[in-house]
Amino acid sequence: MAGNGTYTVTVLLDVNNVQDVDDRAESRTYLVADRESRQAVIIDAVIENVDRDLRLVKELGLTLRYAVETHIHADHITGASLIKDATGAQIVYGPGAQDVVTGADSFLSEGEELRFGRTAMKALATPGHTDGCTSYVLPGAVFTGDALFIRGNGRTDFQGGSAEKLFDSVRHKLFALPDDTIVYPGHDYDGRVSSTIGEEKRFNQRLNVSIDKHTFVDMMRRRVMPRPSKMDLALPANMKAGRIDT
Repeated sequence: MAGNGTYTVTVLLDVNNVQDVDDRAESRTYLVADRESRQAVIIDAVIENVDRDLRLVKELGLTLRYAVETHIHADHITGASLIKDATGAQIVYGPGAQDVVTGADSFLSEGEELRFGRTAMKALATPGHTDGCTSYVLPGAVFTGDALFIRGNGRTDFQGGSAEKLFDSVRHKLFALPDDTIVYPGHDYDGRVSSTIGEEKRFNQRLNVSIDKHTFVDMMRRRVMPRPSKMDLALPANMKAGRIDT
């Protein structure tokens, strides 16, 4: 658990030990709680882990206000709708999902804040992994979804992905944050929990500041990855905020 004077961050790892790096591997869910009011936000919940996450919310004495998504996931089904059913939490996406997702309660515009207690979390559109990716910024921290990983970045070969857009999102928006901003990514494949903007500027393998846009785009075009094995199930469900047709 980490945080600053007004909020705490709890990192929840995927309980399923998946070996395929493109199939829910090392998915990160984040529980952000306002210290004073005990109001909370959950970011990128995974449907298989909802019972565990709700037990923790209850144990910590939190009131879950929002279930927030960084993008429309292709590797797992979101738990957002199940969480809403259980708690009444409102489902929130970023601006790029507005024409694609049904079942959400709100879509934060660029720069718009989500308030829970004394804590405010700001939407930062960071397209590139998909065209609708959004990062969420707190004082001293940013939740980057699949836009920026620790020493890496998300793929850019489907769902309107664009290496050019991703480079611009990272360099002009995420790297514009203070160097000591803690980076909480959507996945990590080496067991790491967080990084900082300053570290990624120096050490990110594809996006450090010594690498130019042309080189990054060429690296991403040469990168070949398998299709997510659950994509055909995950995408239709996630376009309905995690509702599964029966």
